[in-house]
Amino acid sequence: MPPSFEASPPDTLRDNTRHRVEERTEPKHLSSTTTLNPILPPRTREETSQAMGDTAAPAAAPPRKFGRICVFCGSNSGNRAVFGDTALELGQGLVTRGVDLVYGGGSIGLMGLIAQTVLDGGCRVLGVIPRALMPLEISGASVGEVKIVSDMHERKAEMARQADAFIALPGGYGTMEELLEMITWSQLGIHDKPVGLLNVDGYYDPLLALFDKGAAEGFIKADCRQIIVSAPTAHELLTKMEQYTRSHREVASRTSWEMTELGYGKAAPEPEEEASC
Repeated sequence: MPPSFEASPPDTLRDNTRHRVEERTEPKHLSSTTTLNPILPPRTREETSQAMGDTAAPAAAPPRKFGRICVFCGSNSGNRAVFGDTALELGQGLVTRGVDLVYGGGSIGLMGLIAQTVLDGGCRVLGVIPRALMPLEISGASVGEVKIVSDMHERKAEMARQADAFIALPGGYGTMEELLEMITWSQLGIHDKPVGLLNVDGYYDPLLALFDKGAAEGFIKADCRQIIVSAPTAHELLTKMEQYTRSHREVASRTSWEMTELGYGKAAPEPEEEASC
């Protein structure tokens, strides 16, 4: 597996799950790559049940396929309640399966909704956010563990390293760019992780139609059109992703990619000092 998709070693900084961030104030005493809370391995179902206060024996369940899922979504909530409702549904679906969340680190919009739902359900939450976006996307307390990185490229690389699969909720340009990059990386052979699209109330119908158009016009190979897994509900999408088997032919094998030359595989520098709370 290429270096950029291997889980980063745990940081040793102190636990500060409810770190306070003053709105629109430049964070102080932070290096370009800083972890506000330690990045821990995914919990077992038994640990999740204990965290939720459930002392009864856990119900028998099939082994989970994913330890962590990265969710791309907007820092806005959208104009209709259905978007927020679906973010909550997806968060609850992750908790039911004992799956931890990797996301963009914000505490507002759909990002904040799903992160708080997963954290309240007893699963771990890792947010990855560039320092420049902290005053814009974190209002009040951060949610779960927060890793601060230097730029957007490093953000995507770190989320990709930490996750076993990717899901896009409705969002704007940033969400779509992240989704398309994960699709492209799969096509190129940089990763072989499932990529899901939660098509809430037809929000992504035009994008899916564009993919079909690209395939019909000869710009997207037919097997690569199958990279994206889409469904209208969180339950259906998670089920389809658990059953997903890659069918497309990669452009190049993962072992042939020089990740550092792409700018995605550089090791994160050691933090110079701990975050000041």
